[in-house]
Amino acid sequence: MAKQTQPEIFPLRADPMMPNNPRLPVLVYRGALSGTVLADRFEKAFERNGWGGLWRDGIYNYHHFHSTSHEALGIATGAVTVMLGGKSGITLRLKAGDLLVLPAGTGHCSLANAKNLVVVGAYPAGQEDYDICRSLKKCPGAKAHIEKVPLPEADPLYGRGGPLTKIWRK
Repeated sequence: MAKQTQPEIFPLRADPMMPNNPRLPVLVYRGALSGTVLADRFEKAFERNGWGGLWRDGIYNYHHFHSTSHEALGIATGAVTVMLGGKSGITLRLKAGDLLVLPAGTGHCSLANAKNLVVVGAYPAGQEDYDICRSLKKCPGAKAHIEKVPLPEADPLYGRGGPLTKIWRK
C-alpha cells in the first residue's frame, strides 16, 4: 500500500436538482495509488476495508446521485473531468491513481473522459444496494434517505482510522 495520502476536501451546497450532502464533504485523494494494475489494487483495498458491490466501468455522463449509499470511485486507467454537486457545482479533473469518495446525495457526472477510462466503484458494507436518482423531483424521499445513511466503518483505501473516518466523524 502506498503512503497515506491526505484528501482534498470539498463541501457542496444543495443544488436545485441535486441535494448533495449537508453534513459530509466530498473527498479527493490525489495520487493515492501509483504503478500498474491499479484496478486490481483498488479492488483489493476496497474489499480489505469493507467496501463492496465492486464494479469496473466509467462514470455516467448525466447528473445523478445515490440517496441510499456513499460511493468510492478509484480511477484505474485514463482520466476524466467530472462535475460534482449539480450544474451549479464544481468541476474536477481526475487521473489514474486518484480516488474520489462521494457522500450519499452528492450529484456527479462525467463531462469528458479518455477512451481508456476505467473506474472501480465500491460502497460501504450494507450499502451495496444503491439507487440512482437523476433529480430530487424524480426521487421522492431522497433527503430523508440521505440523512439515514450510516457512516462507513473504514476509509475505502486506508481502513479504520484513515482520513475519511476522521473527517466525516467531526
